[in-house]
Amino acid sequence: MHFENLNAFWAMGGYGLYVWLSFGLGFLSLIVLWVGSILTKRQLFTQILTEQTRQARIKAAAQKQQSQIADSGESK
Repeated sequence: MHFENLNAFWAMGGYGLYVWLSFGLGFLSLIVLWVGSILTKRQLFTQILTEQTRQARIKAAAQKQQSQIADSGESK
């Protein structure tokens, strides 16, 4: 398509508002999707790290309890 000048390009034969609005909304949708994905990924990694830390504490507490039981059994 050939435009005589830059204003004719932006006007797009009277349909420029609809064309550029659709491009803008499409671009905005992609940005929102991208940011949302990044935030969701960070939240997921935080939850995984929290759960791993919790599981490590539970395991350490269980080992400590077993060693205390074993120590008290040996002293009897």
